[in-house]
Amino acid sequence: MTATHVLSVVGVRPGDVHMPLPDVGREHWLSPGRALDIPFDHDPAQVLERARHHFRDQPVDVNVVHWAGRRKKLLIADMDSTIIGCECLDELADMAGLKAKVSAITEKAMRGELDFPAALRERVAMLKGLPLAALERVYVERIRLNPGARTLVATMRKHGAHTLLVSGGFSYFTTRVAKDAGFEADQANILLDDGTALTGEVREPILGRAAKLAALEKAARLLNLKAVDTLAVGDGANDLGMIERAGLGVAYHAKPIVAEAAGARVTHGDLSALLYLQGYSDDEIVRLG
Repeated sequence: MTATHVLSVVGVRPGDVHMPLPDVGREHWLSPGRALDIPFDHDPAQVLERARHHFRDQPVDVNVVHWAGRRKKLLIADMDSTIIGCECLDELADMAGLKAKVSAITEKAMRGELDFPAALRERVAMLKGLPLAALERVYVERIRLNPGARTLVATMRKHGAHTLLVSGGFSYFTTRVAKDAGFEADQANILLDDGTALTGEVREPILGRAAKLAALEKAARLLNLKAVDTLAVGDGANDLGMIERAGLGVAYHAKPIVAEAAGARVTHGDLSALLYLQGYSDDEIVRLG
């Protein structure tokens, strides 16, 4: 058959493959007992609905992607709660004894219930006077790469893709996380300080939803790529612009507003699931953790 789309299933067990899907091709295992492709050439919305219904009670990520141009040439990723497992600003607030108050604002901002720049200014203002040593403590004690982060970046780079970490968080952390995970470049907001402590201010203009989208478009333009060649992944409302613009926009363990809008979503798997979405098989993947 001539396939126009692929049903990507990650987390599936071999005995669970038999789905009520008419006119689909033969399944192809990318990772034995873990990830498979099923090519097809009819209504993608119908196939996705039936497949997600079939796996509704199992920890399986089910998505539909286009067959053509499946492997992306640019990866642009959010940092907090995507590439790493925490929100750096919330952890800084914890050092100041304000985590509960700050994290409540963070949660609302990530759900799209608050204006992101205003919410960022409000939270940073609460950190005025926090010693700079607290940033190093957060990095050393709290920040950990999410499973599959290094594998995702290394595999895409090995196959010729460019990689960019872009965050509404802070450059102090993105420069370090980008190096840890293997990204080629990073962009983020800059916390202001007086040499010993935070001033409670962030350099303007604030990098938020519009700036993330602009970062994707600029990178694609410089690399002479089309939108279809790009992959964007994130979890919060400020990631929506780049996720909706990218050829493959992925909501990663995301807030409901993001999961609903994204072209694909990973709710159960780790970041290596983004490789299976692009059709990489286990023998092509660089396993780094």
